[in-house]
Parts: sequence; C-alpha cells; structure tokens
Amino acid sequence: MANWTFDDIPDQSGRTAIVTGANTGIGFETARMLALRGAAVIIACRDLGKGDAALARIRAEMPAAKVSVAALDLADLDSVATFARGFAEHHDRLDLLIANAGVMVPPRSRTKQGFELQIGTNHLGHFALVAKLMPLLERTAGARIVVVASTAAHFGRIDLADLSSERKAYRGWSAYGQSKLANLLFVRELGRRLEGAGSPVRVTAAHPGWTATDLQRTAGLARMFNPVFAMKPKDGALPTLRAAVDPAAAQGDYFGPSGMFELRGAPVSARLPKRALDDAMAQRLWSISETLTGVPFAVQPRERARAAI
Repeated sequence: MANWTFDDIPDQSGRTAIVTGANTGIGFETARMLALRGAAVIIACRDLGKGDAALARIRAEMPAAKVSVAALDLADLDSVATFARGFAEHHDRLDLLIANAGVMVPPRSRTKQGFELQIGTNHLGHFALVAKLMPLLERTAGARIVVVASTAAHFGRIDLADLSSERKAYRGWSAYGQSKLANLLFVRELGRRLEGAGSPVRVTAAHPGWTATDLQRTAGLARMFNPVFAMKPKDGALPTLRAAVDPAAAQGDYFGPSGMFELRGAPVSARLPKRALDDAMAQRLWSISETLTGVPFAVQPRERARAAI
C-alpha cells in the first residue's frame, strides 16, 4: 500500500498503548492519532507539565479520549524501573509499546548512570524499558513493540569498547548515528529471539525521514533547512503508526517515507543500513546492554508465556 494514511489505522478500541516522549512532535502525533482511533494511550515523558499540555490538546479535539500521563525519564534507569513497575501494577495488558523518545546531538552530556546521553537515552533506556515490560507484552494477544530509528543510522558505527565516548573525542552526530544504529540492531536481535521462542509478540521499526520537531533544537543545520525539506509531525508520525498497527507488518519490518532519500512521503518499507544486518554485532550489543543496564532480558518460550496468563 503506497499511500497509507491516518484513515488506514484500524479501530484501536480496547487496546492500551505506551508512547515514550509523546509530549511533543512525532510522539505527540502518534499518541493523538491512536487516541482518536480509540486506544487508551499513556503519554510517558520526563516533563509532566508538557505531558499535561499534550493531554489537554488531545482532549480538546476528543473530550472522551482515553489518555493519561506518566513520568518516565529514559536517561535514568531508576525512573525506567519505577515506571515499568507502576504500569504493571495498574494494567493487565499492553498492546503497543512505542519507543519514540530520544535526544539528538546535544552538547556532551551524561545520563544519571553516567552513559553518554544519546546512547543512554535512545538505546539503553528503551532496552531496559522493553525488557521490564516484556512479561506484560507476552501476556497480551497481538502485542507489538515499535522502535523509532532514523536515517542517521546509515552513518552510525557501534564502538562496543567505547559506547559512551570516554576514550575518544565526543562528536554529537557520530554519537547520534551510533544510538540510532543501536536501535535497529536491537530490533533485529529482539525479533530473532522472539521468533526463536515462538512468541506472538512482534517488533518493528520506523523512521520519520526529515520531520520538523523539537528534537532538532540543538541541531542548527537541520533546523535551518526545515522550511524547505521537512514534513510536519503529523506526516512524520505515519511510518511509526504503520509499524504499530498495519496487520501486514511482519517481524522486524522497517518503515519510512517513500520519497527521494526517504526524507518525506507516505510510509512504505524502508531500507535497512548494511551495518544493521550484522547479526553478530546485534548479539554482542544485546549482551553489553544487559551488562550496562543491569537488566537481564529474557524472552519466554510461548508455552511459559501462555501459562502465566
């Protein structure tokens, strides 16, 4: 389907979705459109004031929308653990987990646990979040995980010996590309493990092409060319939404804009970077991510997941 739009989103009534970083930009539009289709959506974000403002915007458009806000700081693994524990205590299902939040080319910064901010937030924070919520996903029929990547993954390189740029000079774009390549390697390895376990949970990925969002607040050059090249957030969110709800999306599918260089256009199957196909690297990154986060990530065989229902 070459012209997939909001109208192609199936009814989401009865489904529960978490969208990280849904207070602005693509995440907000993803949450808004899922809510308009009937899903119960949790806006998971660091700034609760901005989260409440996003909730108010959705409710202004649809007063009956099932939307709530919860605190989640992906740059703090303690916050990730608290959020996941609280969610599991108050919900008996999780249909969609959309790993959307991220940071782009900030000045050199660290997470609470000392990781370089981009690899710590964009990859390690989401790795820990998915791991902690996996038991609930495995108990929900038709559950899906979506990881939002970037075309920047094409120039990304994984340095397993120095993920946090402690030994080499910090270069914001290089660190960003590494974190986005890590997203895709994570999707590949998680998909492999889910298939090996016979799990019905699907994991997909998407990228928004060139979309004007608050993410670019520290990326001056990208922001300067937004008026010429960028899509609006509601269009940039469509690859994520297709990855989340298209019934035909298969394990590991990757969606992005259809236009030249995948910068803009309707969501279609996107081209994975060559380095994202390195299964050995994906397995090594998985192992080091478990070590760095202190979060073991086990995918249960289908029979055990069913027995836990």
